[in-house]
Amino acid sequence: MNAAWDLAAEGVLRLPSGRLVRGRGLGRPLPPGPVPEFGLYLLGRRPPAAPWDARWLRWPDFRLPAEPAEAAEALAELWRRAASQRVEVACAGGRGRTGTALACLAVLDGVPGHEAVAYVRRHYHPRAVETPWQRRYAARFSPPGSSGSPRR
Repeated sequence: MNAAWDLAAEGVLRLPSGRLVRGRGLGRPLPPGPVPEFGLYLLGRRPPAAPWDARWLRWPDFRLPAEPAEAAEALAELWRRAASQRVEVACAGGRGRTGTALACLAVLDGVPGHEAVAYVRRHYHPRAVETPWQRRYAARFSPPGSSGSPRR
């Protein structure tokens, strides 16, 4: 299991399986310590290139992912990589889109959808997942290839 992130470091969330994921806001300086091995960046526009392996998901501020199927696949990739790599997910502020993505990761990790937002607010940030439609998206999130799919 990945233990590379310091669990006490700002933004690090431990999922029930023990996987560690760092959430952060790209509008703030890079935190001290090790850098990610993979990052998923949730922005309306393509971010600058990162010096580590990264993926951009078009996700406008206060909204939902532009391509729900692509988002489900990207989040599943992030969750898989978290088993053995230092991974992070980030948006501009680190609360709404990042919190929503973390709640989806919690669902992938076995947290029931209706409990995922509360889990992230308890273990990441109390104001994570900012809008009603983000809360609904996380609650209804399902892995790619399952019988359901994330709905808007």
